[in-house]
Order: sequence, then structure tokens, then C-alpha cells
Amino acid sequence: MESPDPSPNLKSKPSNTYLKYSGLAIQLFGAIGLLGWLGYTLDQYLALNFPAFMLLFGFLAFGGMMFQVYRSIKRDNP
Repeated sequence: MESPDPSPNLKSKPSNTYLKYSGLAIQLFGAIGLLGWLGYTLDQYLALNFPAFMLLFGFLAFGGMMFQVYRSIKRDNP
């Protein structure tokens, strides 16, 4: 016996998917930019020769956003 089609409200529209993932991309660039700037400012304040905090905060932002993308994909595809 065939299962009935899901209701139209439960179907994922392609435009919603594009908007969601483009929103995640904007969040990725924003988080890396903001935390990178914050790290740069901290490096300047502490007068460090090597941009340690800028790199650290940039990598943390990237890792956090990749985890967010993973959770989003996992939630959509159970």
C-alpha cells in the first residue's frame, strides 16, 4: 500500500532551502569577520607581533559555523 503524499505544508520548497543556506553563508562570513576583527583589535592592544588572537578567533568562528551547518543538514535529513 502506498503512503499518501505529505501535505503541501510539510514539503520543503527549493527557494526556502536556498534562503536558509545563503543565510548560513552570510552568518559564516559575518562571524569570521567580527571575531577576526575582535582578535586583531586584541592583538593590537596587547602589542603582539604575531596575530595569534585573530587567527584563533577566526578558526573558532569557522569551526563553530561548520558545526552549525552540520546540525542544519542533519536536522533536514534524519
